[in-house]
Amino acid sequence: MLWWYHTHVKPPVWACGFLIGFLACSGAPSRQLATPDQGIATHAQLADFDDVAPSYTKAELDTALAAERTTLAARERAAADLAAKDDVDADALRVALADLAIERRFVASLEACAATNRWCPPRLDDPPWSYDVANEAAKLPLDAQLRFDRDDWRKITAELFGRACACRTLACVDSLGTAIDRLELRPMPDIRDDDTAAAAIVHARECLHRLRGKAIARVPAR
Repeated sequence: MLWWYHTHVKPPVWACGFLIGFLACSGAPSRQLATPDQGIATHAQLADFDDVAPSYTKAELDTALAAERTTLAARERAAADLAAKDDVDADALRVALADLAIERRFVASLEACAATNRWCPPRLDDPPWSYDVANEAAKLPLDAQLRFDRDDWRKITAELFGRACACRTLACVDSLGTAIDRLELRPMPDIRDDDTAAAAIVHARECLHRLRGKAIARVPAR
């Protein structure tokens, strides 16, 4: 049976008015910290990646899922602590809530994988992706060689797909999106249009959209 991991922490009642735009409150006795969708339609259905074989074992998945649940709880506490401050740092809270929402969606994808062996992220990325997009001299942290013949471009795009689906933070989602945009311009047009590589890029962007909470618009096949 497919289950979803939904853990919430409500802010104090006074925070509803003060943090409008960030927090959602209800009259229920429990306290819950809401993660914002920023006006973007969301969907619960994961992208159709059930034909992708993960690069990890069931034991490694179980270990990762336990660790990510611990991380999720820590993010919830950190966001709640930020929200409870008298002098709330709005930007820090925005990032904390975005990271919390992305972590929840990543945990949900791992749980779906554990429960049904479908929609598994291709890789778990430990340690996770880290790339300073503002530093033009920074080396892309890719395992694949940055060569742009057909075989190497397929390896690059497959890795980008795997890393995109394993993002746990807003910084990861943003920087991977930038890396994909930059790398996609590098191959010659005939290599860039390779069906296998192009599909991996599409899947990578779908993962980034899903982790942001954005609905994925699918064009029906003709």
